[in-house]
Amino acid sequence: MHIPAGSLHRNSRDRVPRSEILTSATHVLFKPVVDRFMPLNLIKLCVGAESLEDLEQWIAQRTARAKQAGVEPEHAHTTRMMPKRRDELLDGGSLYWVIKGNVQARQRLLDVRPFTDSAGISRCDLVMEQIVRPTQWQPKRPFQGWRYFRTEDVPADLTEDTQALKDMPDAMRTELLELGLL
Repeated sequence: MHIPAGSLHRNSRDRVPRSEILTSATHVLFKPVVDRFMPLNLIKLCVGAESLEDLEQWIAQRTARAKQAGVEPEHAHTTRMMPKRRDELLDGGSLYWVIKGNVQARQRLLDVRPFTDSAGISRCDLVMEQIVRPTQWQPKRPFQGWRYFRTEDVPADLTEDTQALKDMPDAMRTELLELGLL
């Protein structure tokens, strides 16, 4: 809403109702404050994974190889583009994985490390905790690279009450989701 110049003056003839001024002022003054406390997330396709179990097995294999090599295990995904909003991501943000057309899980981001590879190309490692948290499925169309994923758009984590959904066969779950029953 646009507030005309001088409308806040006590003797103005073009007065704006007080409720509209407060609504506008609340939007202008408090919206950035609310957004500042909401973590920013990333979303990315989990290419090659057929299921959430595939992702978990891949992480377990990499962890086992690192331990065998005597290296501290760390789960990182290398990507070409460096997120410009790094600090917001590391303030409680997660990487949400799209597997077979649905957001199915998330991992909390621990660090974003830029580096230059052997070919001289700038890249970055998205370092995540090794715990994979299943989420309620949310359909997502294919896209390239990663995207920022606002907190108000993310699916909820599966809780003990909804854990039965994780055990449901993928085909059944997909069909129920397409029918709008999940």
